[in-house]
Amino acid sequence: MEALFSYGTLQQSQVQLDNFGRLLEGEADYLVGYRLGQVRITDPEVLKSSGKTYHPILIYTANQNDQVAGTVFLITQQELMCADSYEVADYARQEAKLKSGKTCWIYAASDSANLVEE
Repeated sequence: MEALFSYGTLQQSQVQLDNFGRLLEGEADYLVGYRLGQVRITDPEVLKSSGKTYHPILIYTANQNDQVAGTVFLITQQELMCADSYEVADYARQEAKLKSGKTCWIYAASDSANLVEE
């Protein structure tokens, strides 16, 4: 099983059903050294599933005071590939260590991410 840290739309029931065909169970945790930004979603399938034009996105800060709350889900390798397909090009999957010490996958801002100014 693969551990995936979700802090945004992958926590929504409809997004889980659309992408994994099931509802996920997870545990709360924190990602340290990141803050949340926003990206504007234009992909029609992602918009339909999430119902949201703006999605949160992780931005690396290296500041230990910055923390993002989320949920760790255990998913299959095939489900991880489905999550990769769901996330638009603004996101890049990378490995990270959580506050609990667990290692997991995260989707953070890619080098080409088009961040929305807040």
